[in-house]
Amino acid sequence: MTTPDPVRIGLIGAGRIGTHHATTLTRRLHEAELVAVADPFEASARRLGEELGVPWLTDSQALIDDPRVEAVAITCASTAHAELVVAAAQAGKAVFVEKPMAMTLADADRAIDATERGGIPLQVGFNRRFARDFATARDVVTAGGIGTPQLLRSLTRDPGLANPAGVPPWTIFTQTLIHDFDALNWLNPGATAVEVSVMADALVAPDFKAAGLLDTAVVTIRYDNGALAVAEASFSAAYGYDVRAEVFGSGGMVTAGSPAHLATSHWSAAGVSSPTARTDTDLFDDAYAAELAAFCAAVRSGTPTLVGGRDARAALRIALACIESVETGGTVRIRDTDRVGA
Repeated sequence: MTTPDPVRIGLIGAGRIGTHHATTLTRRLHEAELVAVADPFEASARRLGEELGVPWLTDSQALIDDPRVEAVAITCASTAHAELVVAAAQAGKAVFVEKPMAMTLADADRAIDATERGGIPLQVGFNRRFARDFATARDVVTAGGIGTPQLLRSLTRDPGLANPAGVPPWTIFTQTLIHDFDALNWLNPGATAVEVSVMADALVAPDFKAAGLLDTAVVTIRYDNGALAVAEASFSAAYGYDVRAEVFGSGGMVTAGSPAHLATSHWSAAGVSSPTARTDTDLFDDAYAAELAAFCAAVRSGTPTLVGGRDARAALRIALACIESVETGGTVRIRDTDRVGA
């Protein structure tokens, strides 16, 4: 059997997650070949390029236009995602983009339209779909193992705020809980979120609340199939990086996720302890690799990606409705508008 040629990928964004993805592409995946990296900050681009032994540049469009590049991985600042998706699609390049794909529904629609009109593969980085425990839970749900979904729960607890001043307003919804919104949509297949209500505050860094930083939130979501869901987030889990989900239904329950890094427990006079993951790239290392491998497989086979632009748009609709709920202090119907009163 002939092994397909690796997908030649150019990566835009040499920050923390971009560095992790670039390293994964270079050192873990035979399906991929990292051929260039770009970042507007020369020092960042140079560091990553030299570390991985690939050409580096500061011009994202030049990377997109490079004939060696057949697919683009977008891992830069979220505000630039949609424009880069459109640029890559117009150049005929397959696209992997980190979440959120866009910051507004209008931009999400432009990105989706550009890729669909050009027949361009588009995958969005919702890594939980590629974690074995989450994927197994989804299989249980789709096989009818818990009956009809009635109550769902998803949570994300980050281990701390290193620099509260560097966190943009609404990050807890558009950057953090958007993972949970996608997970809940995915674990309640065929259903659409129709209503949200939010309680949120600055409990971790209260001095930054006036600047718009919310670091603790609980979101309730109503779906059109009657299911009710809760998504919660905190930016201060002293015990590590914690991501979990639960689906309860008429015939049972399934759970996924644990902050435990290993299935090891240490029993001693002090009690029982287990090592916990401290970062997302630690807890979801294999899932990050699996999502990139799945993207490469879709590009080579011409089959649809496993999580596309419309999935990203559905999660963004919930995130934007959460912002409106905070601003108005009430329950909000989820609709296709980007601003309160629009």
